[in-house]
Amino acid sequence: MIRRLFWLVLGAVLGVTGYRKATALARSLRPAPRASGLAEFAADVREGMALYMERQARPPASTLEGHRRRGLPAGSPRRRPAPGEAARPAAHHHDELKDGR
Repeated sequence: MIRRLFWLVLGAVLGVTGYRKATALARSLRPAPRASGLAEFAADVREGMALYMERQARPPASTLEGHRRRGLPAGSPRRRPAPGEAARPAAHHHDELKDGR
């Protein structure tokens, strides 16, 4: 029984070792298909990025940079309430455009 187990283990070890050596030899004789596939993929990515950069030649202006401050009324200066008058909350005078209004 022990003799059979010995030969079984020896055959498994030699089989695995021989398979690995044969595979390594076969890979060294022919170029790896993965390397050529990766090179083609990289070329496709470069081509796609060049096309993208060509289409995006001029970046769009920022929405804040595109507005001008023309035709907006100047903010009125804050005045102090008269002695019997109730104080009103301060009005906010912004000179930024909102929705084109």
